Amino acid sequence: MHADVVTQHAVVIAGGGPTGLMLAAELALAQVDVAIVERRASQVVAGSRSRGLHARSLEVLDQRGVVERFVSQGQAVQNVSFGQAPLDLSDCPTRHNHGLALLQERFERILAEWVGELAVPIYRGCEVTGFAQGDTGVDVELSDGRALRAKYLVGCDGGRSLVRKAAGIEFPGWDASVSYLIAEVEMTGAPAFGIRRDEKGTYAMGKLEDGRVGVVLREERVGTGDAPTLEDLREGLVALYGTDYGLRSATYLSRFTDMTRQAASYRNLRVLLAGDAAHVHSPMGGQGLNLGVQDAVNLGWKLAQVVRGVSPEDLLDTYQAERHPIAARALRKTMAQTALSRGDARMDAVRETLAELLRMDGPRKQYAAMMSGLDVHYDLGNGHPLLGRRMPDLDLITADGTRRVFHLLHDARPVLLDLGEPGTLDVTPWADRVRRVAARYTGAWELPVLGAVTAPVAVLIRPDGHVAWVGEGTGQGLREALTRWFGPPRVT
Repeated sequence: MHADVVTQHAVVIAGGGPTGLMLAAELALAQVDVAIVERRASQVVAGSRSRGLHARSLEVLDQRGVVERFVSQGQAVQNVSFGQAPLDLSDCPTRHNHGLALLQERFERILAEWVGELAVPIYRGCEVTGFAQGDTGVDVELSDGRALRAKYLVGCDGGRSLVRKAAGIEFPGWDASVSYLIAEVEMTGAPAFGIRRDEKGTYAMGKLEDGRVGVVLREERVGTGDAPTLEDLREGLVALYGTDYGLRSATYLSRFTDMTRQAASYRNLRVLLAGDAAHVHSPMGGQGLNLGVQDAVNLGWKLAQVVRGVSPEDLLDTYQAERHPIAARALRKTMAQTALSRGDARMDAVRETLAELLRMDGPRKQYAAMMSGLDVHYDLGNGHPLLGRRMPDLDLITADGTRRVFHLLHDARPVLLDLGEPGTLDVTPWADRVRRVAARYTGAWELPVLGAVTAPVAVLIRPDGHVAWVGEGTGQGLREALTRWFGPPRVT
């Protein structure tokens, strides 16, 4: 197929990693014609990459009814920490009061299977090489000569994002202060397993399941390329351990740094960014994959409504308004953890002091919720503590029996949860977009960090699971919230 044959889609996503796949699923659930362009010929991931999911990512997958696919392939773990201080989530008010140990390759494979069931086409073995924006769409060029036409293009193509660069979006931040080699190797000697730390950073070796050895080495000098050699690894081992332990080969070898950057804007007209294309940082704290998944879930329903003509284009402005501050906070926390990984006597004292603080219930709960994504609060104005926060997964009593809140979100549609006297809230002009559910709930309403909050009479829940409006006995503000988030009322 040549460039004079143009294939049309409503949305084209550049990049089929976790963020791109999650975004594609969200758009497909909203009945939007979406396609992915992925340079890899298959979903195989080189090396271990991310090793797990945090609690809010599990909740998001639960909201879509697919979490068991992932849980069945991983292991529940308390995987949240800050500066090497463990943060127990087990008393957090969520069904998923833990993380999930699951390698990125397995996560991507399961996600890709779901996206396949949703009939999303993937253009494999090629990548976006350029695009041109117009008033009504984007013309996208692929490396294999094909051309696509879309209403919107989303760059989920990683930290070196071609989409971001071609859109002219600046990527300010901080250059790398330290670099690491990460490898999966075969050795003939007996490695010194465990974590070590010196004044420049942390390094470690550990057993892998198949007898290989996982290695993470801080480098003496900051390396900026991503193609280190086996000799670089050998020199690093000798410098830090005094021996290469009979290093024979590496099945995976790469480099990462603590470079920290964030896109100045997440959108340029019809081009948007998500995941690593929008923000890069140190892997300390395991934030990257999870941030990308949350970006996708925030953007997906908004983009779907704009594409379908339900909402005006300015709804897309709320994507950056909500997600940019969340990533900015995560970037600063990863910078702090990079500093904490250094091992001179002064930093040892800082780390010990921080560990003491994080053993106290208040700070532990606050940081555990932050690092796991459970405390995300979008600024939707003043009001009830639920406003802008994730909706708790309550067991509701409905006319159809007991239903969990997350079950009501499986089709990625907004829900007006009416817990008061029936018939007092009228959403008829939005009935084609918003599902109204009458229910009862008699238990306590509890949020991470904040604890118990006053029980509302009604709640408007967005498709991403965040609360857009809270009714406390009247319908005041409901029509405005419905119009803001789900478009103008239908004229009958």
